[in-house]
Amino acid sequence: MGFSDLPLLSQIKGRLTWLDERQRVIAQNVANSDTPGYVGRDLKAPTNFADALARGGALQMTRTNPNHIAPPATQTRFQTSEARDSETTLDGNTVVVEEQMLKMAESRMAYEAAIGFYQKSMNMLRAAARPPGR
Repeated sequence: MGFSDLPLLSQIKGRLTWLDERQRVIAQNVANSDTPGYVGRDLKAPTNFADALARGGALQMTRTNPNHIAPPATQTRFQTSEARDSETTLDGNTVVVEEQMLKMAESRMAYEAAIGFYQKSMNMLRAAARPPGR
């Protein structure tokens, strides 16, 4: 069992993956900010257990015994939804670059926080794995 098999680190990795995908969607919005009729998009994170369960890919079963049936391989896919900003231009474009920059900064801060949490967790595991007195 490696460090990456620990549930906490797996959850942090999932969060980083979600934030990475959100950055991609926001960058796509900014790139299309002058495209007539373009509707901005964003990712919606599951806010509770029921939402995560309904999404399917966010939860994975754990095989605790080799005699258990192996869980099906699921691939986490994030779904985008329309996210209209505060104004729509005359050509139908709903992207406001300033609002997209705020979303990007928010994602960056959340990404940095998750990386920091990951690093602290790894340091704690390394300290626990060291022999006593070192």
